[in-house]
Amino acid sequence: MSNGLVIAAVDGSEHSLEALEWARRAALRHGAGLLVAHVLSDSAQLYAGRRSSLHDASEPLEYADPVRDRVRDLLAAAPERPAEVRYEALEGSVPEALRVIGAETRPLALVMGSRGRGGFAALLLGSNSRAVATTAPCTVVVVPRAERAPGAGAGAGTGTGTGTGTGTGGTVVLGLHTAETHDDVLAFAFAEAAARGTAVQVVSAYPVPPSPAVAPLDTPFTVITPEELVGDDGDTAPAERDTLRAQQERLAPFLDRHPEVPVEQAAVPGGAAERLVEASRSAALVVVGRHHPRRSLGALMMGSVANTVLQHAHGPVAVVPATHDEPV
Repeated sequence: MSNGLVIAAVDGSEHSLEALEWARRAALRHGAGLLVAHVLSDSAQLYAGRRSSLHDASEPLEYADPVRDRVRDLLAAAPERPAEVRYEALEGSVPEALRVIGAETRPLALVMGSRGRGGFAALLLGSNSRAVATTAPCTVVVVPRAERAPGAGAGAGTGTGTGTGTGTGGTVVLGLHTAETHDDVLAFAFAEAAARGTAVQVVSAYPVPPSPAVAPLDTPFTVITPEELVGDDGDTAPAERDTLRAQQERLAPFLDRHPEVPVEQAAVPGGAAERLVEASRSAALVVVGRHHPRRSLGALMMGSVANTVLQHAHGPVAVVPATHDEPV
């Protein structure tokens, strides 16, 4: 990502306001503008429609928008603001309104909280967040609410440390299927790592036959650098070795474009989703592709890895759609 626009979707909930802070920092990192989008409540939309249809001049021109006022106060108190900041009140359903503004502006990313005001407390991912991540024509970053210590103030969870919240520490973790993940996903991950001055950790899975010898999921996986790839005479399993080599082939063009970005490679047996969820505890961002273009009905489905990571991640997740019809 560089220049352009970052959209923060807000509804006044703590989840969305932490997403706003993440979006503010992202816009600063990339030299981008910040658009704060608020889909008006049903009552606000009904009021606007009533005033428009009745032409009642005695009614105020604008419906009171406490979310806009809160956003202005938070941005005014922020240590730094992007050069361009604007606020837009949207009408319609939340998923459709955000899908439309994403299509119209083609932002670097549309950032939203994992749950809004209408979400159930027991759910890690709200229906609106899932719907937007599934259908938006742009990258969607879902920011889960930061874990706060008892008695922590309203500003807790928005520091620069690793883990949950809006921090900039940690690596950018990329979930890569070497044969299916679109180049757009890799490009986003490398651009984000370059802007943060951090490494990209690439996680790919390889199939293994059922066996009691398969390592349990809580066993730490080995992370290597490209220079540490083993040869044919090494102890690494052939499937793992082949996966690491396939990773290198896919990563080569991006290493050429971003020589300043260190890369760590990891190949794990079985599925990648659980490993990505675990990595999200300390990652600055986990990046996954939304789906394989040839295996889904347009933008109406999400791959199992992206779905699992979104549902269970401990930190921000970027879901990147393929912007071209054909995969690489």
